[in-house]
Amino acid sequence: MAGYRIGVDIGGTFTDITLLDEHGRVQTKKVLSSPSDYAAAMVSGISDICAEHRIAPSDIEQIVHGTTLVTNACIEKRGAKVGLITTRGFRDVLEIGRGRLPVVLDLTWTKPPPLVPRHLRLEIDERIDGRGGVVTPLSSLSVQTAIDRLLAEDVESIAICLLNAPANPEHERRVFETVRDRSKDIAISVSSQVLPMFSEYERTSETVLNAYVMPLVSKYLQTLERELGRIGINAPLYIMQSSGGMTTPTISAQRPIEIIECGPAAGVVGAAKLGAAQGHSDLITFDMGGTTAKASIVERGAFSRTAEYEVGGGINRASRLLKGAGYVVRVPSIDIAEIGAGGGSLLTIDAGGGLRIGPRSAGADPGPACYNQGGTVPTITDADLVLGYINPVHLCGGTYPLDSQLARSAIETRLACGLGGNTYEAAYGAFQLANAQMMRAIRAVSSERGRDPRRFKLYAFGGAGPVHAAGVAAGLGMRTVVIPPAPGVFSAYGLLSGDLERHYSRSFSGMLNRAALAALEPLAASLEREAMETVALWAGSDPHPDARPSLHWSLDLQYAGQGSSLSVELPDPVRERLTPENLAGAFEEEHERTFGHRLSGQPIRATALRLVATVVMGTDVDTVAFPRGDYHAEPSNRRAYWGPKDRVIDTPVLPLASLSSRLEGPVLIDCDDTSIVVPPRATVEPGPRESVIIELPEE
Repeated sequence: MAGYRIGVDIGGTFTDITLLDEHGRVQTKKVLSSPSDYAAAMVSGISDICAEHRIAPSDIEQIVHGTTLVTNACIEKRGAKVGLITTRGFRDVLEIGRGRLPVVLDLTWTKPPPLVPRHLRLEIDERIDGRGGVVTPLSSLSVQTAIDRLLAEDVESIAICLLNAPANPEHERRVFETVRDRSKDIAISVSSQVLPMFSEYERTSETVLNAYVMPLVSKYLQTLERELGRIGINAPLYIMQSSGGMTTPTISAQRPIEIIECGPAAGVVGAAKLGAAQGHSDLITFDMGGTTAKASIVERGAFSRTAEYEVGGGINRASRLLKGAGYVVRVPSIDIAEIGAGGGSLLTIDAGGGLRIGPRSAGADPGPACYNQGGTVPTITDADLVLGYINPVHLCGGTYPLDSQLARSAIETRLACGLGGNTYEAAYGAFQLANAQMMRAIRAVSSERGRDPRRFKLYAFGGAGPVHAAGVAAGLGMRTVVIPPAPGVFSAYGLLSGDLERHYSRSFSGMLNRAALAALEPLAASLEREAMETVALWAGSDPHPDARPSLHWSLDLQYAGQGSSLSVELPDPVRERLTPENLAGAFEEEHERTFGHRLSGQPIRATALRLVATVVMGTDVDTVAFPRGDYHAEPSNRRAYWGPKDRVIDTPVLPLASLSSRLEGPVLIDCDDTSIVVPPRATVEPGPRESVIIELPEE
């Protein structure tokens, strides 16, 4: 039988696989990731799930992939050796940055080093003004000299970022051609191709970051396609983007900064679509995996996007309040806050005698102490196991049994002795601290965006999400937690929910008036032509996409004098009549919703035009049939610690497949890939479309 689709999400600890057949039936698998070669775990996992369900690899119709490869390369500083060619006088833009610090009183904090050291940042003679006019012609001699020096330094990748290239990319094009003539193999990242937007520091940062990871991503994708072919899979491979849409490996190799947050984005896409079908339109997604915890917001059934975030600073946040911790990226991305508190995050005692979580993780190798693979430092997973929340014998269907004694020993010797409490108290302290840190991520996408989290339901997934969800929700005053089907591998399902999508943007500067709107029309026509050319390439590589995409336009606006903009949806600027009054009203409404006020009468300025071209390819939610639960066992009890008030209780335990009515906590519900923790005085019941609903009591 043909028509199978596979989604694969590679995380720092586990690789999650979802198989969907033409009738919508879902099968899942979870395997340990292979950090030395991430493609190895993916390919072997696909081979295993195909063998288990007697599927010929040739029957696979499509593979959609999400990976943390780019994020990890930025955090671990293992990208390519990059050289930068820039306009004379702008060599130190990366050093100067924007002068903002994420912390003020922490004297130990150090700024992330530039991805290009100063001796590899070279200047050339040229100058273009803000309107595209040539002030200083391009000096071919200076270009040749810069290229000679970089090639002599054996750089693996070159970033080209010249002043005002978005207004006139001719000089960048000529530099690119000169580099390519000198070296056919070197990776080249050109700012006017990566993201033709003004703001010199931001454009330089993202162009350099793109160059930094380009060789790594290109090699990875080539290896992956070759290995998939080796096992008989010749189906199209798509990559999830940070924006929540799919793209091709060719585009991902050229613009790897567009796939930085592809794994977390997939979970949000899946939550938005499945949540709406379950009757939940206002959600805060909470995805806690082995390495990190991620949060995002879904409002009225739609996830929100941000036009800028930072990567490589230990925590990826789109927060407008914290800047300077990482490397700026302005590619469209789902608004996700990510914090280093996952199941594998290491628990240590800091110099002041306090408990510390992460940011380092035990990962897949050696993993938490309870994995019995050589890890000795306790993790959040070890704490959860000691507390009795996790089934020690049935993780991933029993593939990875957990050693409770090793977890208890690690918590006792490494934490309890230093904190002055018993093992339960130390483990519960780690559990509570982890919850508090994850609340920060949720506030970053809710409170800091003018949204009260108490108005939303918490949609929790990931291998550790259902374990911590009730505690996180209670701390934020939220009352309802929704656990989707197959929660431990839900992001892999989300990969199959995305559509083919490309984002286009151009800087546009002008006051919001009729003359400015008239000037938008030729710019919009240019973006539309570019979108149609891209879709034609899609249709040529895969017979399934419809050749006509849907186009969605937006305009970035700000009050005159502001330093940041808000994006406002607008009708087709080529075919429909726009009025400054309607756009101004929409902007002021969004400004008040986000910041709590509006400045009526203040002049408004347009800063950028954006276009999203979408070809529908995602799975129809109405056709999906999730299993109720693969784990079948008789109801039993497990001793679990519920804090200083309730202490240790012989807690009822039942497999997810047995949940048929409303129950009062404490209850532990064991799934094939995680456990759902229902604390005392909360209630739990089956929800629509194989979900689980937890209601928390009023405090």
